[in-house]
Amino acid sequence: MMKALIVDDEPNSCEVLQTLLEKYHPGIYILPSCNSAHEALIAIRQQTPDVVFLDVEMPHMNGFELLEQLQDVSFNLIFTTSYDKYAIKAIRFSAMDYLLKPIDREELQQAIQKLQRTPAGNNLNEQLGLLLQKMQQPAASMRKIAMPTFEGLQLIDIAHIIYCASASNYTTLYLKQQQKLTVSRTLKEIEEMLDEYSFTRVHNSYLVNLDEITKYIRGEGGYLVMTDNSHVDVSKSRKDALLRKLQPGRTAG
Repeated sequence: MMKALIVDDEPNSCEVLQTLLEKYHPGIYILPSCNSAHEALIAIRQQTPDVVFLDVEMPHMNGFELLEQLQDVSFNLIFTTSYDKYAIKAIRFSAMDYLLKPIDREELQQAIQKLQRTPAGNNLNEQLGLLLQKMQQPAASMRKIAMPTFEGLQLIDIAHIIYCASASNYTTLYLKQQQKLTVSRTLKEIEEMLDEYSFTRVHNSYLVNLDEITKYIRGEGGYLVMTDNSHVDVSKSRKDALLRKLQPGRTAG
């Protein structure tokens, strides 16, 4: 049975998450919650949890500072946080998981399913190193993103991504210089990771870099010609939104 530890300085937040886990994930054994990072350090060493739900914002020692105190991480980790745009960006760019408070049951379900497919601690020390490094960088300097692959993690320059194509629970990134990379993230997750950059969803199966479009060809939905000469279909329902981005003064119709 998977053992879970909840770390949050707000008792109410601990109770909400514990209730969701007990109700919808009865196969998870919930250890006594910790209301401080200091308590969590002791509990992690003594209780050896399989997954830790770690609040980012805590007094005296926050979640990131707690992680810096650990010599090695052999458990899965899911951050919980109120909306801290910069912290969320760093977490995403390190290919790690987080839940936004108030925690949504479906998002919790997706996070649990994902960690059940991932061996405990798999790539986590490498991801933590990236995360702690990114937390010390200005937000504007985050130009590389960590992507989980079959072999481990690969750092990708965002500007090198031409478009992304859905492949069930995986996504294939088509990069400059005729390179491509399949990563273990859904297209929706990739879209969320890149939402502050010049990427837009043009089809249920495609996310494109607006800077890499060379031509739009009309049709019911039409299609795009990218800088690598590949053709990317545009769905009829997303056509107007795309054209408004390509022609900022354009109105729908």
